[in-house]
Amino acid sequence: MASPLESLVGQGAPFEIVVEDVCGVPLQVYKQRFSSMRDLLAIGDARPELDWIVQGERRLTFGAHNALVRRTAAGMLERGVKQGDRVAVVSANTMEWVVMFWACAAIGAACVPLNAWWKSEELEFALNDSGAVLLYCDVKRWAVVRDIVSGLSDLANVYVMGIDAADGIAQPDSALLASGDVDSLPKVDVAEDDLLAILYTSGTTGKPKGATITHRQALANLQNLSLLNAAAALIAAQADPDPTPAQAANLLVVPLFHVTGALATMVPGYAGGAKLVLMPPGQFDPDEAMATIEREKITSIGGVPTVMWRIVEADNFEKFDLSSVLRIGYGGAPAAPELVEKINIAFPQVRKTLSTAYGLTETASVATVNIGEDYFSHPGSVGRVVPTVEAMIIDEDGNALPAGETGEIALRGPTIMMRGYWNRPDATEAAFLPAGWFRSGDIGHIDPDGFIYLSDRAKDMIIRAGENVYCVEIENVLFEHPHVLDAAVVGVAHRTLGEEVKAVVQLRVGSTTTVDDLRKYCGERLSWFKVPEYIDILEVPLPRNPAGKVLKNLLRGDTAGSAFAPSPDDDSAL
Repeated sequence: MASPLESLVGQGAPFEIVVEDVCGVPLQVYKQRFSSMRDLLAIGDARPELDWIVQGERRLTFGAHNALVRRTAAGMLERGVKQGDRVAVVSANTMEWVVMFWACAAIGAACVPLNAWWKSEELEFALNDSGAVLLYCDVKRWAVVRDIVSGLSDLANVYVMGIDAADGIAQPDSALLASGDVDSLPKVDVAEDDLLAILYTSGTTGKPKGATITHRQALANLQNLSLLNAAAALIAAQADPDPTPAQAANLLVVPLFHVTGALATMVPGYAGGAKLVLMPPGQFDPDEAMATIEREKITSIGGVPTVMWRIVEADNFEKFDLSSVLRIGYGGAPAAPELVEKINIAFPQVRKTLSTAYGLTETASVATVNIGEDYFSHPGSVGRVVPTVEAMIIDEDGNALPAGETGEIALRGPTIMMRGYWNRPDATEAAFLPAGWFRSGDIGHIDPDGFIYLSDRAKDMIIRAGENVYCVEIENVLFEHPHVLDAAVVGVAHRTLGEEVKAVVQLRVGSTTTVDDLRKYCGERLSWFKVPEYIDILEVPLPRNPAGKVLKNLLRGDTAGSAFAPSPDDDSAL
């Protein structure tokens, strides 16, 4: 007898999977699928009165959202934005961010969501590299970029939420909208392999790389998740025939500029008719999150393990009614078994739906999922690959390794970044093997049942509360300090954040530079989450092997991570 999943993917089934050529590579794809993300907007048109986005006192229905998307799309075309152009968005999680994303999709422009925690140098690089012709930002980010926009040759239009047109280049929100009512989307022929977005990731060279995301990738990820949800619903209906809530409600606690926020939460929510509830801008407050869950009857929460730690360990946890929560899922960093057990106690109703996932920006979010009883029976695994995605383990030369052996994880499927890194053919060539296999940079193995286990990283990278931090970027900044002779950066374990950043430096003879001086220097040049929490100053050279490579395993030590406590001026939240 076929399993629920198998019954949904067979010939003639709703999620029938076939093999087709994708950019010259035969891949598994869904036979029935949308041709572009703009086609999804018709789903919202069919439920105009239903709440779509909620943030505090602000509420936007699907109908009102789509009306804004149409006006914004038409407005961008009026201002010279063409199909294939790049449109940069840098702001906190807001309704306007979501509208801009869908408006770009509607006219075939590539949305470039930039990290709202970046400093001006990081933003300037990405704006220049992407060749963005239009920038949409909030007031806080305008203060960061206002001194650099005039030097960007491709940037023709800048719009800032809530700033008067008389204030330099900034213009009010309404200036971006087309005048009058717009009854239909602009007539633009958008293809599957056209660019939907460019998402910048930290780079091994110290400069971010733009991962290109096509309409095909986003839609394939959406259908993968929809198929898994449909299979889970069939299983749940067999065990518990009680009806689910009339409308699902997702609490978004991760940034929309991350692939998890945009493609794993926002897009599936829109397609499924769920209510997307945004936390207010500012540092994450577990009490505010729990009050929002209670008020909006949230059915799904997630993000990164750090968020769940703060909720389950909140002093006021027992004061809120969180019984509406039916699903909890997270990814971005490993979750300690202790956290899994705490969630099981705090939210016993989610045992069958508790999940962790693994993926990368380059895989359009989810590549593997571990859910329900599988999660409890394989707690150390990131799960099995999602439908249409394949995985294999390779050696340093890219050769496949026998089953059970440890090596680098390679992935292939329609969600994978087939068009490569923007303006970086060298990085694209290094990341891809023949036949469309993508080198993840993560080390692990696959057990006989297909469960994938991560054990290390091939890349010199730290994951802090779900944020990727490349050591070389911080090292490059430290080397620019006039008193630093040598430097190395490593990650040290932290109970709730996963890892924190530690730097070890050797100063020049006679220097009086202090740890605080170095942290301030880094803070002026790097996003807050990249600034080392710990800095060790050595009076002797850093340990190196005969080839001159720093022995980072000797530098990690047993530093005990402190509780996360941002400084008062820390832009640690949106």
